[in-house]
Amino acid sequence: MRVKKEENIQLGNEIRIARERAGLTQEQFGEIVSLGAKNVSDIERGVTGITVSTLKRICEKLSVSPDVILFGNRDKNDVQFISERLERLSPEDYKPIEVFLNQYFLLIARKGKD
Repeated sequence: MRVKKEENIQLGNEIRIARERAGLTQEQFGEIVSLGAKNVSDIERGVTGITVSTLKRICEKLSVSPDVILFGNRDKNDVQFISERLERLSPEDYKPIEVFLNQYFLLIARKGKD
């Protein structure tokens, strides 16, 4: 049986939190970061560590800062977390989100008039 390192446990927990906040299952997350579901589970439980290249890939795919994964993000609420993720998107990736949000807010505004 492998001995879990405390830093792997903390890192894995932060990865799990970021994955869940992104609304992804372990399988979906593994697919977008090129890891198997078992590997994702092992990482999240602190059984195995990750390489810098894997950390980079995770941060890019989840649009989160490495600081969030390495040091946690306990002081920020969901709005701040989502805002930071949106800020990290390229203009090309941000545009459809902007269109969607504008349409959604328009729908809500119209709903309030009914």
